[in-house]
Amino acid sequence: QKQLVESGGGSVQAGSSLRLSCAYSGRSFTSYAMGWFRQAPGKEREFVATINWSSANLNYAESVKGRFTISRDNTKKMVYLQMNGLKPEDTAVYYCAARLGAIADYEVMYDYWGQGTQVTVSS
Repeated sequence: QKQLVESGGGSVQAGSSLRLSCAYSGRSFTSYAMGWFRQAPGKEREFVATINWSSANLNYAESVKGRFTISRDNTKKMVYLQMNGLKPEDTAVYYCAARLGAIADYEVMYDYWGQGTQVTVSS
């Protein structure tokens, strides 16, 4: 049974930074690509970033490129999302997800999901 638990969300002002963490419980962490998605109020969940098992393959949504960085620590079974230069439009619930195999941008391709952590950015 896989479990993902996000942490690190909060309320910050525009221009600030936050680092989200995602703890993975279960076996075979390195078999999984990991992703971050977000859902703003009244909107559908959208892709943010993804990373493969070795951290060699990464991909980002255009809206966060240059501001957000995804990383993972396989020894700790952790995934991180460093968010710099936060904007009010980054306000959303952020979800961590895992999929067996290669990276992917589409939420339907992910097998396991966390419960989410709220990020609120005020202007």
